[in-house]
Amino acid sequence: MTRPVTSRRALLLGALAAPAVARATEWRPRRSTEGEHRLPEPGRRPWAAQVPQIRVGLMGGENEADRLARFDGLRALLEERFEVPARLYPASDYAGVLQALAARQVEFSTLGSSAYAGAWLDTDGGILPLVTFEQVDGSVSYHSVIAVRADSPVRALEDLRGRSLAWADPNSTSGYLIPRFELRRAGIGVESGQFFGRTGFGGGHEQAMVAMMQGQYDAAVTWGSGIGDATEGFTRGNLRAMVDKGLLRPGSFRVVWQSRPIQNGPLTIRADLPAEFREDIAAFYLALPRERPEIFRQIARGEGLGFREVRHADYEIFVEMRREEAAARRRRS
Repeated sequence: MTRPVTSRRALLLGALAAPAVARATEWRPRRSTEGEHRLPEPGRRPWAAQVPQIRVGLMGGENEADRLARFDGLRALLEERFEVPARLYPASDYAGVLQALAARQVEFSTLGSSAYAGAWLDTDGGILPLVTFEQVDGSVSYHSVIAVRADSPVRALEDLRGRSLAWADPNSTSGYLIPRFELRRAGIGVESGQFFGRTGFGGGHEQAMVAMMQGQYDAAVTWGSGIGDATEGFTRGNLRAMVDKGLLRPGSFRVVWQSRPIQNGPLTIRADLPAEFREDIAAFYLALPRERPEIFRQIARGEGLGFREVRHADYEIFVEMRREEAAARRRRS
């Protein structure tokens, strides 16, 4: 008799299609689109004695000058509202921000779901998720995609057999963890020389796409909202941002594979900081889309409704996947 599929593998795949936020009916998260959210009133807070400056970590995947420019409006607004210095700390890669959180060198940063899970494991639960981005359709998910040049003969995933693929970053959810997870579940070997002839790291989402477009790889893994025209980079994501910056021309690339929906990563804050500080930052972000839409669009890298509160339970699936990936590495070694 055939046993029903109730393995952790099935549970993991099911969780990708139905994020925990939707299942947690007993908890109603605050949303930018609901209620009269206002930016905190200007003024120095009592928590400033413990947080004399606000240090914001910026993930890699985009060149440093562009990251600093995109977030400068946010930095200035933080200073104006809380009357303490605000500083931006761009990291060269994802691991840099994770290390900065663990070393208490930054107060908070937006992380991908996999990076959050890695930081949570590294700090033994010493971080907390605050809010996540809400798409134009109200969803809190996005997709990993594999893209090729428009003039490539590759039209589908199977056409990449024996060809080269660039992952984005080993700590990236959409650029590494999820595509490897889903491809393995589909019976496709993800190591070099298995299905793909060669794999490597591009050094970030933007860099991986540039390497692919320059012919260093046949395909690259990156991310997009999955909403809108794929040839223009969707409504939001790395492809959209590169099109907007003139680094990609619409129609110069083709998406040949797309993952299931992935829970958007959270704005992540250190758990050792005062609860009043954490609440002020959550309120700040929830109000940002309405109060300062131009700053919101800059940090969101595209269009969206705003932010929604999240909890650690929404990311437990990614903690399990990180553990599984680590176990697979140990087996290979």
